[in-house]
Amino acid sequence: MDENKSFQFYLELHIQKYKVPHKMIKKKIIFGLFIITILGGCTSSTVMLGPAYTLSSTGSGFQAGINYSSNQLITMYTGSTPIENLQKIKTDQIKNKSNIQKKTLESDDFHVLVKNKIEKLNKIIKKANQ
Repeated sequence: MDENKSFQFYLELHIQKYKVPHKMIKKKIIFGLFIITILGGCTSSTVMLGPAYTLSSTGSGFQAGINYSSNQLITMYTGSTPIENLQKIKTDQIKNKSNIQKKTLESDDFHVLVKNKIEKLNKIIKKANQ
C-alpha cells in the first residue's frame, strides 16, 4: 500500500513539475505496455541472427550451421547461452582479481616484508640522526 502512495506522489510531482496532462501519462504507459507485448514475440526469431550474420559474412551455409548447432549444444550442456557463460566468466575473473589483492594484503609474508622494511628504514633514520 505504501508503494502505491509513493508512486502516486511522484506521479503528481511529475505532473506538476512538467505540466504534463494526466491523460498523456496514461497513454504513454498503455503505449509502452502495448509495445512490450507486441515485441515479446521477437525473441524466438533473434536466435537465428548469429547464424544469419555468419552466413552473410562468410557465404558458407556449413559454417552458419556449425555456429547455430554449437550454440545449441552449449546451451543444452550448460543450461545458459554462450553470452551468459561469458558474462559469468568475466564476473568470476573480477571477483578473483580483487580476492587475490585481499589475500596478499592479509598474508603473513606480506606483514613480515613490511615489518622488515620499516625496521631497515628506522635503522637508516637513526644513523642519519646520530
